[in-house]
Amino acid sequence: MEAQFSAIADHALLVTFAQELSDAAHAHVIALDMALGTNVPVGVIETVPALVNLLVSFDPMATDHLTVQKHVGACLEELKLQEIAGGRRCVQVCYEPPFAPDLDAVASATGLSREAVINAHLEGDYRALMYGFAPGYAYLAGVPNQIQVPRKTTPVRDVPAGSVIIAGPQCLVTTLTMPTGWSNIGRSPTPIFTGDPEHPFLFDVGDNVTFERIDCATYQRLSQGGNNV
Repeated sequence: MEAQFSAIADHALLVTFAQELSDAAHAHVIALDMALGTNVPVGVIETVPALVNLLVSFDPMATDHLTVQKHVGACLEELKLQEIAGGRRCVQVCYEPPFAPDLDAVASATGLSREAVINAHLEGDYRALMYGFAPGYAYLAGVPNQIQVPRKTTPVRDVPAGSVIIAGPQCLVTTLTMPTGWSNIGRSPTPIFTGDPEHPFLFDVGDNVTFERIDCATYQRLSQGGNNV
């Protein structure tokens, strides 16, 4: 898969594999991220994987775009795509009122019952693709086709932390109270912030994620010790 290079200010190089998300494009992103992690170019500070591209940040006093691009190009010539052996994470979620304000709307839009939407969400095969937008916001691929709904035309303000939201093929567990145009179908007490500076978030890119249904009483009990409330 051919890569496109873009200079970002004076301190980063963006390596793009596609304009739309695909398994092949994301596999190239992760493979390049791993390759650069084991063969770090001089002056490179960090690499940040996204859905279809990889940002390579560097110290402009130690290197430049062309030098970094040459190194990345050499890595791409020997790139080895491999299955990501991600960890397995479980996120508990309550789908009961008042924690699922958009569940009825998703049911109406998809022609399913509330229970059918919940069951479909629970049966999804989720994988952490990237972090972005806000701290701890891990974008999970794998929302089943039958419950994929588009973003709202108007975002909703003050969506609580811990909300389980979906849009198109992606799902996310919010960590902060923020506006969103995604559909809010549940609330989770599972802490996403770990408190460990070496591993600050629950998910790693490539992790497999499952959701476990809980009731309101269980949510209230678990949320007393969580950080998504």
